[in-house]
Amino acid sequence: MTRPVSGRWYEPRALPRHALDSGQWLLVAFAGLLLIWSVAQSAVSGIQDVHAALAFGALIAFGELLRLNLPGDREAAPIATAGAMAYALVLRIGDEPARPAAAHVIAVTAIAMIVGALPHLAAGRPARLTAMSARLLAAACVAATFRPLANAGLVGNRWWTQLPVMLGLIIVAWGLEAVVTALIRTDALRTRFGVALGDEIRVQWPIVAATGASALLIAFAAEVMGLAAVAVFAAPLLVTQVALRRYAGIRATYLQTVRALARVTEIGGYVETGHSARVSRLAVAIGRELGMPEAALLELEYAALMHDIGQLSLRDPVPGGATVLVAREDQRRIAEYGAEVIQQARVLDAVADIVRRQSDPCRPADRAEPPPLSSRIIRAANAYDDLVGASTDPSQAAEAVGRLRLDTAVEYDPHVVDALARLVLPAP
Repeated sequence: MTRPVSGRWYEPRALPRHALDSGQWLLVAFAGLLLIWSVAQSAVSGIQDVHAALAFGALIAFGELLRLNLPGDREAAPIATAGAMAYALVLRIGDEPARPAAAHVIAVTAIAMIVGALPHLAAGRPARLTAMSARLLAAACVAATFRPLANAGLVGNRWWTQLPVMLGLIIVAWGLEAVVTALIRTDALRTRFGVALGDEIRVQWPIVAATGASALLIAFAAEVMGLAAVAVFAAPLLVTQVALRRYAGIRATYLQTVRALARVTEIGGYVETGHSARVSRLAVAIGRELGMPEAALLELEYAALMHDIGQLSLRDPVPGGATVLVAREDQRRIAEYGAEVIQQARVLDAVADIVRRQSDPCRPADRAEPPPLSSRIIRAANAYDDLVGASTDPSQAAEAVGRLRLDTAVEYDPHVVDALARLVLPAP
């Protein structure tokens, strides 16, 4: 799929266009076949403990109803995942042994996930089938491996023999889900698989730790408390999920505030309309092309949005806001003032440093430490947009890239300029 950067359309250098859609649909189709097989198997053999299936199914549906978005537009359903894992791992419910077949666990999980997603569909929100399919695949991995062992009595009768097996399967299932999700995001974002996988692990592991611990507690406590353990030990996870939802809301508000602040220079007539947004999109695309991790991309986005806020210190605006055309000392003064403004927030010190170093050449004459990669990216993206603006003329884009390449000996990072060229120039 093509994407707009700096007002023009470009084809990211990655897999063919059909790869993303086919990859997603392959995952969804596999999950659908898994659902059909598990329901058919359950219909033939019957579900032994209907009460347990209803209790765990209700917990899974409730968790899907309360699913949340994590940083990077990731969907997670911690309560639903904990319920599915606990149902796959439970050995006894009260005095009675729990022996659900793997197909029963998968069928209950899949149907409950669908039931929990229905209110979202009714409210007009997307179903997010790929995320649901990845969660179902992880639960199916645990069920298909553990249930045959447990039902055959091969995991032992003591918790210290059962726990390592359960914990190992949870880790394997999480790894499988992380790999599948990273593969999907690699295509969707046109990033590198290693970077996408690292981002998934960094973002997901705290939630996975809480989810896995809750699943284990429910599975072991069910022997003493019966099905009441399903509700009791899901409550702490609910509190954690509320905190995560609040954090996500604060982060979204923060980004909206930064975008509003970046508009001040446009409203004041210091830069062209849309300049900050175009530079931000282009800078993030360059960073992704160069394999920057997600946390660094977020800082890069903040810095690119506010890279020109230092122009408010000027008595007279730069013609067209094109700082690439002003003297080096003026560029440095604008960058320094912008960094001082950003530092007033007291939580964006790294962003302030990126903005402060954006005026530094790639190879300083005094042999000082070169500016960070984010600063070099913003310097090139800003210069490109100053030269091209919102134009979609390919000849102007080629001329601007050629001008930047003439200055790669000192001013601009050649790797950054090459990445920029791959994004804005048509493929040969």
